[in-house]
Amino acid sequence: MNGMLTVFRNAWVDVQLRKKILYTLFILVLFRLGSSIFVPFLDNNAITEMISGASLLNYLDVMTGGALGKGTLLAMSITPYINASIIIQLLTVAIPPLERLSKEGEEGRKKLNMITKFASLGIAIFQATAFYFTLRNGITDSNGYHTAILKYGDIRDYTSDKFSIILSAITIIACFVAGASVIIWLGDRINEKGIGNGISMILFAGIVARLPDSIANFVALCQSDMKNIIFVAVVCIIFAAMVWFVIFMTNAERRIPVQYAKRVVGRKMYGGQSTHIPIKVAMSGVMPIIFAMSLMSLPQTILYFFHITGDGSSGHSFWEGFARFFAHSSPAYAAIYFLLIIGFNYFYVAITYNPIEIANNLKKNNGAIPGYRPGKPTSDFIYNSLNKITLFGAIFLGIIAIFPIALSWINSSFSGISLGGTSLLIIVGVALETVRSLESQIMMRHHPGFLD
Repeated sequence: MNGMLTVFRNAWVDVQLRKKILYTLFILVLFRLGSSIFVPFLDNNAITEMISGASLLNYLDVMTGGALGKGTLLAMSITPYINASIIIQLLTVAIPPLERLSKEGEEGRKKLNMITKFASLGIAIFQATAFYFTLRNGITDSNGYHTAILKYGDIRDYTSDKFSIILSAITIIACFVAGASVIIWLGDRINEKGIGNGISMILFAGIVARLPDSIANFVALCQSDMKNIIFVAVVCIIFAAMVWFVIFMTNAERRIPVQYAKRVVGRKMYGGQSTHIPIKVAMSGVMPIIFAMSLMSLPQTILYFFHITGDGSSGHSFWEGFARFFAHSSPAYAAIYFLLIIGFNYFYVAITYNPIEIANNLKKNNGAIPGYRPGKPTSDFIYNSLNKITLFGAIFLGIIAIFPIALSWINSSFSGISLGGTSLLIIVGVALETVRSLESQIMMRHHPGFLD
């Protein structure tokens, strides 16, 4: 913590870095202001009630900083861009033209970034349209009472007015898509004139914006029952320990030693030095959790579109039981979720880390791992080491992800805590990445206070 504060203090002393930090804060303020601009034709209170009933929408609400639950302009936030980035990243491995672009340096990355933006626009249109039809269905409680979410002026139910339906559909979808495009533009501004990591910074700001709600929930629990004070204190201590654990595991790595042979070129001798290959324990970051959560939330969300929520209101016993099986707080959900995180972690590492390529590069540069011959023995050793480390990283991600679910089993009042495991990973990851970025910029500028 002291090192992090030192980096920020040294960055603030530098005039150019101070301007970048202030510009980044200005963009984040614009982001939060945009999250308070309400979209026309929506009943915001009804949206909040609906969001609390669907795990996927509740998760998206956390990622958007509460904008989705309020029905504001930036309700889609950066989720379309994140989904597009994941899809393009996976397609880069499968489609040769995209793979060639990824290896063309800066120009190739610019083209891939442009493709990702167009893909995010298409996903934003799809998500906005799907969300609109979900809002049109409204919500029905266990007593059969239907609540409309769309409204036109003072009229709540206007299904017979075709002009109003078309007008509201175009307006709502256009506002959501425009908000998603604005998010990408704001992220680019941070990359160009701010401290960098624009999309990550916006995601970080959205999650941190929910902290006051989490604190308010803790205060409300203590006010409702004084016995909860001890439990809340224990939970706060556990969350603090989780932050330390996430920082430790994020920085943890296995270092495989590498020895380069000496070689003579002309009259000079090269090589002979020792180095290492770093393999991070949490190499895949939060991606496996996002994959697993999207897949696990799909059945419940589809059933929710047909008003099957698991509370018995639909009258279909089989589908109601199916919905309860995939409910966010069920033990079956937690177990499958945990296994999917482990599986997706191995999958993500497999497509991003190639032991054969590393072994070939070592062989070309006269490098070798002590005790292993170049070629296949080296690649097999790296592969086995990678599998062991990946297992530890996958279990770590699984524990962090299911902790909020386990917490809700102990006390159901804590089921609404927004600072879950995924959010915690994102907050800590972005904070560490920002510190490393500032640290590198300070070193490039030869800041005397930092170098001393």
